[in-house]
Amino acid sequence: MLVVASSDRDHAPMIARAESFLLGIAAENHFALDFTRDPNRINDATLAHYQAFVQLQLAPFDMSPRQQQALQRYIEEGHGWVGVHAAGLPGRQFIDPATPYWQWFEDLMGGIVYSPHPAFQKGSVVVEDRRHPVTRNLPESFEISDEWYEFDKSPRPNVHVLATADESTYKPNRPMGDHPMIWTNERYRRAVYIGIGHAPALCDDPNFIVLIRDAILWAASSD
Repeated sequence: MLVVASSDRDHAPMIARAESFLLGIAAENHFALDFTRDPNRINDATLAHYQAFVQLQLAPFDMSPRQQQALQRYIEEGHGWVGVHAAGLPGRQFIDPATPYWQWFEDLMGGIVYSPHPAFQKGSVVVEDRRHPVTRNLPESFEISDEWYEFDKSPRPNVHVLATADESTYKPNRPMGDHPMIWTNERYRRAVYIGIGHAPALCDDPNFIVLIRDAILWAASSD
């Protein structure tokens, strides 16, 4: 497993906590994990050594076109991908108009574009699919504090939704109604996006621990 984390200051506290958190999961589940903040590790030669890739808070626009294409090939070849929180920020608003836009990643995310999120606050995640390996060990719902990322529309027509945000439990910026928070893209063998994950305290939350553990194990599975 290769984890490439962002260098963004807004997510630095979570990333600092996440390194030991993820290494602990790896040790308990008997797999090797390399953790880096260097996006230059995203290349064909390096990725070939790993069964799965965790994009931890690393936004797609923070990768160079060469890095983007290497990761795209890796996922298309059937390797595992786990995107966490700020990894899921598709949208042309983040880049200069002269910069090539990575349309493939927007499609991976279900054809959605990121919208400004509401204030950091407590709310509930509702698990929709309790049979999927990523979410089967979670309760029907659980409460966390997060930023509750919003998008221009629901990705549901293009993805398999595992869990949603219960917008009645917090104050949205622009209510989505149908608000998926965790989903897979079944066009690829092992690709899952987890929209929650802003606060370092989540690394001590039992449900978040189970979610990340099971997402990683599923993404790296060969069956």
